Amino acid sequence: ATPATGTRPGLLRKDFIFTRYQIVEARAYGADSVLLIVAIQDTMKNAGESLQSLILFSRSLGMEPVVEVVTEQEMDCAFAAGARVVGINNRDLTTFKVDLGRTEHLMRYAGFALREKLSEVTFVSLSGVNTGSDLQHIHRGSPAVRVALVGTSLMRAADPAELLRAWSAG
Repeated sequence: ATPATGTRPGLLRKDFIFTRYQIVEARAYGADSVLLIVAIQDTMKNAGESLQSLILFSRSLGMEPVVEVVTEQEMDCAFAAGARVVGINNRDLTTFKVDLGRTEHLMRYAGFALREKLSEVTFVSLSGVNTGSDLQHIHRGSPAVRVALVGTSLMRAADPAELLRAWSAG
């Protein structure tokens, strides 16, 4: 549930966000957060924005953005821009292969890069979570990751609530 309403799940605009207008649009449609993808920083710059400016603008509207990373260099950019919620994408966007080990690898790196500030950042595992076993695998390898974005499995499930109950029980 969102802090503002306490009655519904949070709503994330998962899109290629590179302008303030898109963030305003997301908020106007009820989004609680937006996805900012570090890999498209050049597109942000071409639109006259930076990752940091979009993070700060999101916060000015009461939204904490999820900043998506795939590499150590992208994680450094996210930290430098002041990201408080970092999403580690397990899907390679060039080959579309999923590697749940990416979360574990980048969390080891984050522990080294952030050290004492690690507890100030919320980490989310993105993509490729299809089973309760996948969630357990991520948590065993990266205990600091307490959030996972699950989309396809829930969309395809005949009873999404039952799927989540089964995953929680396992």
